[in-house]
Amino acid sequence: MMDEHFENSENIVQAMCEWIEFYNNNRIRTKLKSKSPVKYRELANQLTA
Repeated sequence: MMDEHFENSENIVQAMCEWIEFYNNNRIRTKLKSKSPVKYRELANQLTA
């Protein structure tokens, strides 16, 4: 994303939304037992419920 050139602010917002979606839902973290942040929170909530 840092090397991309964006035509307008809408393209920037779209790229940012896609990156946030990836960061929260698809990025696997070994510190989170090989889960994405969202999946880890869901599992943690299930264990405490």
